Amino acid sequence: MSFLKDEKFDLIPEGLNKSEHKPRILILYGSLRKRSYSKLLAEEAGRILEHMGAEVKFYDPDGLPTFDYDRSLEHPKVQELRELSLWSEGQVWSSPELHGNMSGLMKTQIDWIPLSIGAVRPTQGRTLALLQVSGGSQSFNAVNNMRILGRWMRMITIPNQSSVAKAYQEFHDDGHMKESAFRDRVVDVMEELMRFTYLTRDHAKFLVNRYSERKEERNKTIEAMNKAEKK
Repeated sequence: MSFLKDEKFDLIPEGLNKSEHKPRILILYGSLRKRSYSKLLAEEAGRILEHMGAEVKFYDPDGLPTFDYDRSLEHPKVQELRELSLWSEGQVWSSPELHGNMSGLMKTQIDWIPLSIGAVRPTQGRTLALLQVSGGSQSFNAVNNMRILGRWMRMITIPNQSSVAKAYQEFHDDGHMKESAFRDRVVDVMEELMRFTYLTRDHAKFLVNRYSERKEERNKTIEAMNKAEKK
């Protein structure tokens, strides 16, 4: 990240009580092409995040089975994805736009992350940043549809997003992004993701504490007590 070496990022508000470990960010990408531009964009985002102080992990979707509910639940790639989602405090989703939407591979990864695993919610309260690449003119179909999914997964989806048009023109042979307004926007999005993650990661449970879920848990407890008394 030589182009950012002289930039000072003000990511943590003064006086914020925060965890001491680095923000944990999981990055997903939606293409298996040899020179995948959504993967190159994801890797650029990862380098920027690491420069800003995050711990970054990538999930390689190669070998992930098509979503089939519980038939492949024990598949190693499914278990790896779920464990990484539980590990994360924030996520980045980077997809190509295909037929006006995110790729099927991107959707498959999201489908394999459930809303809940027992009492644990693998995505609820985590921050989310969205990126997309297009082969032609700039479009926002993929990021906008992923935004719907992020909300459905109860994630804190940040307002900013990035769409890279004619992505085949925007990367050097070594995979790094060329200097451009597109690269500047990616930096903006990652900066915003880091700020939201610092602000919310220690308060995620508080932010998503819902009346309806508390009521449901109370009812379950009462039902269990009533059953125990009848024995």
